[in-house]
Amino acid sequence: QVQLVESGGGLVQAGGSLRLSCATSGSTFSAYAMGWFRQAPGKERKFVAGISRNGASTLYGDSVKGRFTISRDNAKNTVYLQMNNLKPEDTDVYYCAARQGYYSGSVEQSYGYWGQGTQVTVSS
Repeated sequence: QVQLVESGGGLVQAGGSLRLSCATSGSTFSAYAMGWFRQAPGKERKFVAGISRNGASTLYGDSVKGRFTISRDNAKNTVYLQMNNLKPEDTDVYYCAARQGYYSGSVEQSYGYWGQGTQVTVSS
């Protein structure tokens, strides 16, 4: 079983950047594909980005393509989300998730492990 802890959220002006980190423990990190999701209060959780076990394959939601980059460091048991050119509509709680298997995916229910979330707020 893997535990996930997100960090790096905060308040930033539109056009700015943030890098989220998700540190994992408790299991072999390289055995899991990883994903980032986000959620606004009262709304469904949405897929942001995913990365395969070895980092060779990535996947992005349409709204973040070209602005966000997911990466991982298997030696540090950590996955990152670099967010550039942030917009007010990117304001959400961002969650890190893990799923067993090689590839990541955009389906929330396919991920079995979740962090507690980190708030990202983008001001206009």
